[in-house]
Parts: sequence; C-alpha cells; structure tokens
Amino acid sequence: MDPLAVLRDYAARGDLDKIIFSGDEVLFGSEYTFPANAPTAFTNKQSGRPYPLSAAVFLAQHNDLKHTDFIQAARLRRIPPVSLPDRKTFLDFLRHGHHSLPTDPLLPSALPSFAPEPQPAMPEEPEGDKASGAYIRALERTLKDRNALLDARGRDFLAVLQNATRREEERRRNKDSAPSSARHEPSSAAAAAAMAKPKVERSFGDGFVPIILVPSASQTLITIYNVREFLEDGVFVPSDERMRAMKGSGKPECVMVQKKLIRGERAGAGGGATTFEVRDKPASLKADDWARVVAVFVLGKEWQFKDWPFKDHVEIFNKVIGFYVRFEDDSVEAAKVVKQWNIKIISISKNKRHQDRTAALEVWERLEEFMRAHT
Repeated sequence: MDPLAVLRDYAARGDLDKIIFSGDEVLFGSEYTFPANAPTAFTNKQSGRPYPLSAAVFLAQHNDLKHTDFIQAARLRRIPPVSLPDRKTFLDFLRHGHHSLPTDPLLPSALPSFAPEPQPAMPEEPEGDKASGAYIRALERTLKDRNALLDARGRDFLAVLQNATRREEERRRNKDSAPSSARHEPSSAAAAAAMAKPKVERSFGDGFVPIILVPSASQTLITIYNVREFLEDGVFVPSDERMRAMKGSGKPECVMVQKKLIRGERAGAGGGATTFEVRDKPASLKADDWARVVAVFVLGKEWQFKDWPFKDHVEIFNKVIGFYVRFEDDSVEAAKVVKQWNIKIISISKNKRHQDRTAALEVWERLEEFMRAHT
C-alpha cells in the first residue's frame, strides 16, 4: 500500500486527526503503520530530494497555519518543513489528485511500497495522551514566561520598602545623635555640606537607591514620562505620546528604573539589578536625598540648577554625572552651552528607533563608571 495514497484517502474522508505520530512511525488509525522517515514521491523542487512521510503528514494536518508558524512548529517536532513553493503542489495532490499537477505529477504508483505492519500492542490511554500532548506542543508558541507575568511596571515595591527602611534608620540615628536644638530642616548650606560629606555611603546594595534627575520642562527629550522606556527598554518614546497614553492619570512624582549593571558584582551588588529613583523636582530633595543623586539629564539652561546646593557647574559635575540628549541632526548651536560643561552628549535619531538601545547603553556604561569611581 502506498503511504501517500493512504494519506490522500484519509484527507478525503476528513480523518486526518486519526493519523498519529508514535516514535519513529506514523499510525493511520488502526489500519496501517509506516516508517516516519520513509521517502515519498513528493520531492523538493530545488534539491530534488524526496520529502519523508512525516513531512507530508505534518503538512496535511497543519496546512491552515501561516507558513512562518508552520516552519516553527515543524522544527519543534524535528520534522523537515515543506518549502513554500512545494506546499501548493502537495495540497493540490491531496484535494484533487494527480490530474491537477503540472508535468511531474505525484503518482501513487511511483511511490515506494511498504508492507503494513501490525500496530504494536500498548495501553491506549497513555499512548493517546502522549500523542495528544505532542500534537498540542507542535502548535504552541511561547508568548510570556513567568518573569514577564510577574513584571509589574511602575510598582517596584522592593525599592519602596528599601527606601522606607533606609529613611527610618536614618531618622532614628539622627534623633539619637543630634541635640534637640539642632533638629530642624537643613538649610541650603547644610545641604551642600551633606553633599560634600554625605551620610549615606555611595555603594551598591544595602538598600541604597541612587537618584537620577531629569528636567521638568516639556521641551527636553528625556522627561519623567519617558525615562523608563529609554533606560530600561532602550527605546525613545516622545513625552507627549506617553502623556496621551496615561490618559490624564497625572504626572508621577518619581519613577523607579531597574538595571543590571555590568560590573555590579565587583562593586558589591552580587550581579543583581540595581534600582534607580528618577525625579524631576530638585527643590523637594533633602540633604540625605542629595547624597544619593548620581546623574542628571540637563536641559541646557542655567536656571535648571537654581537653588542646587553647589557653588558652580564645576562642583556639580564633579559630584554628579551629566547627560545631554539631543537629536543627531540638531544644530550645533543648540549644544553650545552644554559643551562648556563637563557632561556627556548623547545623540539619538529622530526616526531610527533601533539605534536607541545603543544610546541607552552608553548612558548606563558612563553612569556605572562614574558610580564605581565615586564609591
């Protein structure tokens, strides 16, 4: 009996679901058994090599899939996939017989014959479960894994807990060590002194959450609205698009960004992800908050640094690393002011979004080097 003739007969009767792969064999119900790798007269037009029976059966059972999905499913089952030009030839053979084929038809008489073998005796239920599971896995595609399902963007409760714990410990320590007359809100001069000799040691781990400052002005490229997409995902999304997507939910006070630093393990973080707190209101920072500021995205305007606890730009960019993000085709005049400062200029394209990741990685590399040097 010719296996392709049997396959075409099953297709005509609508019994393709009764064909089961069992190990190295293909079971046609309880009637026939053929080797899965048996060559057929169904040949590859390019190489001239015959497709095995497993490829023909898999195409017959999954011809409703898109070709890309079909190729992926076949490779998962370790079955040679049928090429796109050969699909129509074989499907015409299944549906209409060899008369619909061109000059080199698939004639059942040209197929090698295989004597039917008795179906091995085995427990039907376990084998059925195995075949059913294999059939389902052939059609499966992984959309999300457990890490993706557990990813709650904007709800970094671990960072919140670490920050609250750190603040409470500092409050208790300051209360125990400082005299009652000195327990008041620190002035700008005190904030500057705290920055010069920060109480919070700059090192990875131990609940230390570094702060990144971004401009609150809307005319800058990186704002509180799109900073997470740029730094975490490596994609620049215009701030106005992110504001529309938020549908009037209000401007966030701060945003948590996580990054697994390349040299974090050497710096004491065990190679894990470091959490950064992004803010755009420097006036709300206290002395201990300024000790945690490690980076700032600059607007290019002098007034951005008004009331900062530093005497000039030299001191600012010795304590904090600065970044100026611009479009690569913007005029040089736009960056004329910031070129006088000790900052890093990051250029991105207006249209080539695939280049954003390189720019974001450059930010992280520079920031990591700065933090390691100031640890």
